Formats: sequence, structure tokens, C-alpha cells
Amino acid sequence: MEPINDLPWFLASVAVISLSGVMAPGPVFAVTIAKGYEDKKAGALIAVGHGAIEIPLILLLFFGLSELFRSALTQKIVGLLGGVILIYMGFGMLRKREEQNMDPQHLGYTSFVAGFVATAANPYFFLWWATVGATLILNASLFGYMGLALFTIVHWSCDLAWDTFVSMTVFKSRRFWTQKVFKVVFMFCFIVLTVFGSWFIASALLW
Repeated sequence: MEPINDLPWFLASVAVISLSGVMAPGPVFAVTIAKGYEDKKAGALIAVGHGAIEIPLILLLFFGLSELFRSALTQKIVGLLGGVILIYMGFGMLRKREEQNMDPQHLGYTSFVAGFVATAANPYFFLWWATVGATLILNASLFGYMGLALFTIVHWSCDLAWDTFVSMTVFKSRRFWTQKVFKVVFMFCFIVLTVFGSWFIASALLW
């Protein structure tokens, strides 16, 4: 990616690139749906949990540690541990689906923890930051510390906006959920988490 010398244009490109990643279905999206059923503010707390991993990572990459996150050993360790954690979370969704009531506040972990764990368990999150993200950080550094700060704010704001939108949409529509809809949605969350978890484990073991 060629450096963008105009700060507003750079930040606009950050927003577009960030939203393209944020809106893709994945572990964070799945837990946002599940926790959104419990609390309309869940998305914001999930974004905070996500940011608790992401913002320190941005600083580490800014100070030159991209090779660590690009290393095959790091990716294998994160893939194995993360895959196991995501599968465990997935079966938690399955247990929720099999209950006969739709009473909220029953997943056993907070929205902050859900966002933190779903992010930390994803080796491709770290790989994205070690490649595409590192290039964006390099561009941000051309504008000094202010550029880095604005880049971080814009990128995380995309996470916050999307996760909040998803959780509020789920929460406001839950009164229309029949038991069948409830089971389908939580089965979707179970499948997303277990498929990603299995993929991460297989990738760590086979490559």
C-alpha cells in the first residue's frame, strides 16, 4: 500500500478497510449476537473487550514487534489455545439453545470477557495486524503520534459502531423471537464458533 499523504483521506481509507473486516462474520460477531439477546449494551462492552487486546497490539506493532505476531510458532500457539476456547464457548451456546426457556443473562460470562476472549482466541486477527494492520500503522506513523492516535480511534470506533448496532438490533427484535428462532440463532452462533475453533486448531497442526 502506498503511503497516503493527506490525513483525512488516510483516515477515510482506515474506516473503509476497518469496516470491511469488522462486518465479516466471525467469532466476535457470533458472541455479539448471543450477548445482544441479553443486553442492548453488550456490543459496546464487547468492543471494549476487543479493544483491550487490539489497542496494546497496535502500540506493540508501532514499536516494531510485527515479526513476533508474524511468526509461525506464535500463530500455532494462539491457534491451538484459541481453537479450544472458541469450541468451549460454542458448546456454551449449544447448551443455551437446548434450554426450554429464553431467559436472558445465562451465558455465564460478561460481554467484556466475550469480546476479549473471542479476539484473543483468533490467530488470524494477529496475522491481519502483522500484515495489513502493520501497513496502516506505518502510514499512520507518517503523521506522527497524532496520526497514530487518530488511526486507533477511527479503527476502534468502527468496531464499536458495528458491535453496538448488532447487539441493539438483536435486543430490540428479541420480543419477536419464537422458540424456533431462538434455537436457530443460537445454533448459528454454535456453528460459527466451533467451525472457527476447529479451523484454527487444524491450521495450527497441519501448517
